[in-house]
This record gives sequence, C-alpha cells and structure tokens, in this order.
Amino acid sequence: MRTLDPNDPPRLLLHSCCAPCSSAVLEYLSEYFLITVLYFNPNIYPEEEFLHRIAEQKRLIAELPCKNPVSFEEHGWQQQRFYAAVRGLEEIREGGERCFACYRLRLEETARLAAEGGYGYFTTTLSVSPYKNAVKLNEIGEELAEKYGVAHLPSDFKKKDGYRRSIELSEKYGLYRQNYCGCIFSQNERRF
Repeated sequence: MRTLDPNDPPRLLLHSCCAPCSSAVLEYLSEYFLITVLYFNPNIYPEEEFLHRIAEQKRLIAELPCKNPVSFEEHGWQQQRFYAAVRGLEEIREGGERCFACYRLRLEETARLAAEGGYGYFTTTLSVSPYKNAVKLNEIGEELAEKYGVAHLPSDFKKKDGYRRSIELSEKYGLYRQNYCGCIFSQNERRF
C-alpha cells in the first residue's frame, strides 16, 4: 500500500453496515481519504430495519464533521441475493460460515463497484464490531483485491479503542443502535 498523503487523499469506497459502526471509522478515515459510504446490506431484515439504518447513516454523514467530504451510495434491499449466498448455512450460529458468506457477498459488491468507479481503495466498517472476525474480513478483502484489481484497505477498526469511540459517537449523535446484526437468523437467535 502506498503512503497516504492527507493533502492528496485517494478515493475510498467504504462499505457500511450501519451508522454506529461507521461513526468512528468515518471520523478516522476522513483524515486520509475522500470517502463514499456504500450501503449494500441485502442481509438486513425486515425492510423497515433496512430503511431505518439507511436514514441513520445519511443523518450521521450530514452531521459528523469530517476533514474531507463524505458521500453516500445505496444499492437497494436485495434480500434474494443474501438468501442465495447463505443457502444451506441457515442453521449455523452467528459468527460462523453463514456470516463469512455474508461478508463475502457484501465485500465482493464493494470491490466490484470500487473497480468500476475508479476508486483507489475499498474496505468495510464491519471490523469495528467485536462480534465480527477481522481476520476473515481481511482475508476475503485481499482475495477480492486480486480479483478486481483495486486495493483493499486492511483493517481491524475495533483496535485502539475504535469500538469504544463508536459507542461514544453513537451516544453523542443519538444514533439508533440495533440489538442484532441484521439478518433474520441473527434476529431469531436474539429472541430465543
């Protein structure tokens, strides 16, 4: 990876799962990148939850002071893509292979769009969560960087108090913090 020059920031396509997870990531990365937040989350269930998370993401982008401008792109509620990606993995508990298939689905779309859009880098906010496997996310990201010819920005945003900072910013901006990852399977696990 080349050295980042804050006076000549490269473009970054940043996949975001939700506003709370993106808060500390945007605060940090906007120092070094021109960011487009990509909201591609076909795993989110139900549709009302999907729309609520979009509204919160847009509100955060409008209110959070960032060194470089941040823009937003959204790719619709494509539930069937999620169900196709995790077919046969429905009974696996959260944190396992079903989640890895979901990571791949969202990261692959991000890498593809980054390559098509001429971005210098792509990454995801998912690694800010203590419930997400940063090693697996980075492994998938590096594989997709090879496939699509765009640099993956390796990350584990929960480190150096990233997760704690996301909690602080969520409180400061009054962000809606969901109590499940987003898919119907994780929602059901929380109920039982």
